[in-house]
Amino acid sequence: MKILVVNNLGQYNHRIYRSLHYLKIPSEIIPNSTSLEEVKEKNPLGLILGGGPSIERAGNSLSYVEELDYPILGICLGHQIIAKAFGGEIGAAGIESYAQIKINILDENDILKGFGKSADVWASHKDEVIKPPENFKVLATSSICGVEAMKHETKPIYGIQFHPEVHHTENGGKIFENFYETCKEYNEKKSLN
Repeated sequence: MKILVVNNLGQYNHRIYRSLHYLKIPSEIIPNSTSLEEVKEKNPLGLILGGGPSIERAGNSLSYVEELDYPILGICLGHQIIAKAFGGEIGAAGIESYAQIKINILDENDILKGFGKSADVWASHKDEVIKPPENFKVLATSSICGVEAMKHETKPIYGIQFHPEVHHTENGGKIFENFYETCKEYNEKKSLN
């Protein structure tokens, strides 16, 4: 079983795949035009929704969140797609930036396990989650964004505004390792039911 990396036409989607490959996490990159049926046939361990230019060009990504029952990690645009799927609010960033920032970690829950109270990350803020959906908990904030990371309260669904796949993000690989562990645990529980 592999993690499927959904290419939402962003410049770093292939880096996500390479990061997973480097960490020896089985994965495959797929276009966001892949049908729900094709995704189900692949029987993935989980999905990573990569970044991209806009929700309008996110292909089937929104339906993956709404229709499929797999652990999901959304990165940048993927984070916004998750928010939209669950009724959150997306808008233009108050301060547009593409730079290294410090995030304040409110909860080291699951994907941020082992990070401590803060981390320096590489983030793109053009659009962002302005208001998280109901049933989502904010895991991290920054001085320029109130929702740098979030998690569904009962499902293994996570969104992060920043890019763990670039070397400017300290311990970025740890996010992928934590997500991989979450995927394995979820699938073990699922197979027992």
